Amino acid sequence: MREVKINNEEEARRFGHELAEKLTPNTVLALIGDLGTGKTALTRYIAEGLGVRERVASPTFTIVCEYHSGRLPLYHFDIYRLESPDDFFEIGVEEYFNAGGVCVVEWADKAAEILPEDTLCIFIEYGEKEGERIYQCTF
Repeated sequence: MREVKINNEEEARRFGHELAEKLTPNTVLALIGDLGTGKTALTRYIAEGLGVRERVASPTFTIVCEYHSGRLPLYHFDIYRLESPDDFFEIGVEEYFNAGGVCVVEWADKAAEILPEDTLCIFIEYGEKEGERIYQCTF
């Protein structure tokens, strides 16, 4: 696993933009971390890097938000409120996985067993200093 130390928002933005440049159609990115670690912020920076023009907000209550203004469609999931992996499956997530866009799944550990085998994972942890984050990346 590759560890990336993020010291501030600007470094998180740069990481998100650089990651977005490398993303290809049908990429699934799993974000796993405690409340407040910056999963939605990282998704927002990935969206910026993809050229998404809409404001990216957390889909906590809608489960998924779709953005089609970037170089690839972005499907942003927040599955915190789902009871089981079956609930995720029932919303038609497999269609999203194969829709030619990028799927970013917050709280992905709640449905890890139905994520594609080649899912990219980022485990986000608080760092030692204020505003610092540690990204443990499987890619």
